[in-house]
Amino acid sequence: MSGANSIKHGRGARFLTIDRYLLAEMARPLGLSLLVVLTALILERLLRLFQLLALHGGSVELVFGMVANLIPHYLGLALPAAFTISVLIVVVRLGAESEMDALETAGISIQRMGRIFVVVGVLLALLSIGLFGYLQPYSRYAYRAVKHLLLSAPWDAQVIPGTFIDAGDGMTISARNVDLTGHRMAHVMVHQIDDKKGGTETVTTATAGEIRVDKSAGELQLILSNGVTIQTKPEGQVSSVTFDTLVLGRTFSLEAPPFRIRGNNEREMTLNELWHEASEPEPRRPVNRLLSEFHARLVRAVSLVFLPLFAVPMGLSAKRSQRWQSIALAAIVLVVYNQMIQLMEGFGDIGAINPALGLWGLAVTFGALCVWLYTASKGQGSGLPFEKIYDGMGAVAAWFSRQLRRFRRRKRS
Repeated sequence: MSGANSIKHGRGARFLTIDRYLLAEMARPLGLSLLVVLTALILERLLRLFQLLALHGGSVELVFGMVANLIPHYLGLALPAAFTISVLIVVVRLGAESEMDALETAGISIQRMGRIFVVVGVLLALLSIGLFGYLQPYSRYAYRAVKHLLLSAPWDAQVIPGTFIDAGDGMTISARNVDLTGHRMAHVMVHQIDDKKGGTETVTTATAGEIRVDKSAGELQLILSNGVTIQTKPEGQVSSVTFDTLVLGRTFSLEAPPFRIRGNNEREMTLNELWHEASEPEPRRPVNRLLSEFHARLVRAVSLVFLPLFAVPMGLSAKRSQRWQSIALAAIVLVVYNQMIQLMEGFGDIGAINPALGLWGLAVTFGALCVWLYTASKGQGSGLPFEKIYDGMGAVAAWFSRQLRRFRRRKRS
């Protein structure tokens, strides 16, 4: 009995050591993948937000505040791809360096080796529920609140050269040259639309201009020199006036209007709020939209459990192929699956299908396919599920490579 217990204890310790090793191997690619994807997504949004800042003015801190509130959203988007790629990289590396052979020789099956990845998938699914279900609704609302502050913040009475500045009340100002204060300008253009006069449009150009602001009285004066004003009335009548000095005055608010309360959109509601409102006798929003949002968030979270079940056999099949094929195929699968979730969610929004049946039916189908692929991968021998797909991808890539070489030879000749 003592001998049997020692064997079990040794086997359990060995498995625990292997699990720790696989976790350590997966941690680095997972962290790097998340960092790369998050950085790419944030930089793309940051460029658009700085363009918005240049157009409307405001503080740079507002832009970084909006980006910070987008991190939970982008983290939720990046997590499935980063997790799948990290598992794939670990399995491919173990196969390429013959460590997989050593594990199989030691009696550790592919299914046993992949258990730790499934455990990580469960933990990430719980994290995703927290992100999608509770943190993201608040961060999405905070992002929109900061954006509202940027768009509605009072103009600081400064002009950026070569930029069209919305000064409010239908007035747009632009100047080719501006001094360091942002108040003295050269080659100025002012475009105004007066809704009180039925949409009368006025365009004023001047060789020089100066902005004067009385913040205590909430008054702004734009003093223009040596220019012309062209006015177009709704009836089509056009008139023009030249001037030596023209003063355009207007009042402006020093405070931005308050933002709406959270929950105007179902994406700003937590899972509990979605379920409670959908269960009310007279919900404020369509029940189908509430249930589609509720079930779509849960399906995206639960799907993380299934991702290693197709990443492991995909990595095993990549031993005899190039690494780019497995990464490209994984990206295609994830994109198609995400688009299918969005499609089912859209059908649920309009009431074409039952949101719960459509979304969970898709999740069960995807999960069953992943389980079949996982259980069908008994080892590194022939007959692995993805081998023929990789062979086909390699053949297509080789064909395109030959066509490209022929095209280059023809172009040189």
